[in-house]
Amino acid sequence: MREKKSGKLMLLKKADLLLFFAVIILGAGFFMIYRMSLDDGKRVKVSVDGEVVYEGSLNEDHTEEITCPGGRNVLVIEQGEARVSEADCPDKICAKHKPVSKSGETIICLPHKLVVEVTE
Repeated sequence: MREKKSGKLMLLKKADLLLFFAVIILGAGFFMIYRMSLDDGKRVKVSVDGEVVYEGSLNEDHTEEITCPGGRNVLVIEQGEARVSEADCPDKICAKHKPVSKSGETIICLPHKLVVEVTE
């Protein structure tokens, strides 16, 4: 990488590059440790506009249709994971989201004000 500073050409030193890559590697390592430390969730809580509309176990396969003020979502719980399989919102980001199973993970549908949260 080169930068011009007051007419002179400056090159990054090897030590600068080593420090940069060390910070990147350490950050990735801390992120992986954090992800591995999350416990498997046992329950799922669904709320619409802050009001809890469904609570259930992740250990029991179940399908729940959730009616929201702006439309509907279908929550599927199977094999210890929860996912939104259908949504009639415009962007369908919640239906494209990967299944959640760890405590603290969430799926959010902003147009329907829906929050699916895995709890202990």
